[in-house]
Amino acid sequence: MNLAHVPLLQIQRDLYRLPRGRERFQTYLKTMLTPDGQGVSLLPLVAMNPMAKDHVSARLDAWLALDAEGIVARTIADAATRLADAPGEFKLGLVLADDAQGGWTNRFSVELAWRTSIREFARDGWLSAILWTSEEPTAQTVIEAVLTAIFRAVFLGIHGSARTLRDLLAQEGRVMASAGCVGPVLAPNQLTQDRAIIAPYLGADAADLPVVIPCLFGDHAAVSLGYTPLGLPLRAGLALALHDAQAAVGRAATVTTRAGSRR
Repeated sequence: MNLAHVPLLQIQRDLYRLPRGRERFQTYLKTMLTPDGQGVSLLPLVAMNPMAKDHVSARLDAWLALDAEGIVARTIADAATRLADAPGEFKLGLVLADDAQGGWTNRFSVELAWRTSIREFARDGWLSAILWTSEEPTAQTVIEAVLTAIFRAVFLGIHGSARTLRDLLAQEGRVMASAGCVGPVLAPNQLTQDRAIIAPYLGADAADLPVVIPCLFGDHAAVSLGYTPLGLPLRAGLALALHDAQAAVGRAATVTTRAGSRR
């Protein structure tokens, strides 16, 4: 797999230096779109809020101070080595989405869109690593954002788009485990309870948002979008998916070790 890093955080920061209003919005469109205005040249910027308030500028300063773009470059270089035999050629950029103070972005609907629509975006040669204004800047956050975007593209290239909630949970579990994600994590008894709640919905269409949103992201997400809560904690389905994928990796490693010991 060929991966190219396109630094975008400074571009976003420069946009926020403009006063909030028509000038900033028009500059945002000019920056993001192709010269003829008919296409998108910097696709990750679709996820940013061009009219955000000063808290986003402050977060961007923190990410830039952390050298987030340098972390991306190193992470991409390592991933390209690991995935040398995988097909595909992509550009990848960081984008800061505002889930803290703006009405522009509902985090859960945006997350689901990027988790399920990456195949369409990847056709244009772009992968987007999304950061969030509600999260404290850390190197681990950058690494996970980059690697989940990359491994999701690999997974979808092999398996195609998820058709059911079961498929989507399997997809995201494999992606997060491959990326070395450390969360979300829930206690064993909570996982057992959540598994029982989610089980009747596993065959639901992956596009059935009133089912998929609460099953993946929990009751808080459901309520934020006007859907019926199911009695699930925050990110319950994703925690269950990661747990199951990590367990499967552990079982496979055990089988391999035992097979090697018999030789």
